[in-house]
Amino acid sequence: MPRFLTLIQLDETAAAAPRSPAFAERMGTLFEEISKAGVMLDTAGLAPTAEGVRVVWSGGGLTDTEGPFGGGDAILGYSMIQARDRAEAVEWVRRFLAAHDDHLTITAEVREVREFDGA
Repeated sequence: MPRFLTLIQLDETAAAAPRSPAFAERMGTLFEEISKAGVMLDTAGLAPTAEGVRVVWSGGGLTDTEGPFGGGDAILGYSMIQARDRAEAVEWVRRFLAAHDDHLTITAEVREVREFDGA
């Protein structure tokens, strides 16, 4: 079965705000379902961009930039899931996003993982 990486993007300020009490219950139910279905392979949140560094290769040289990386949305979490196809992966991601509180705007990018063949 194919694997899919989901990248969760959210404004860091909004991410730091408290969640409703019902959020933990909704998320717990979803994670129980996705785990029992054998879909979830790995998931985690990421440290704030203030604690990160970007490394760029350009023009034959490397540049390091310490975070934070500016305003707007940042990648704040990820999951690695295994699904029958992209449609199933997207459905699980839609359920994940819908479990969040209504005042948030969250984006999830879903990308199929392809093995590196060295070419």
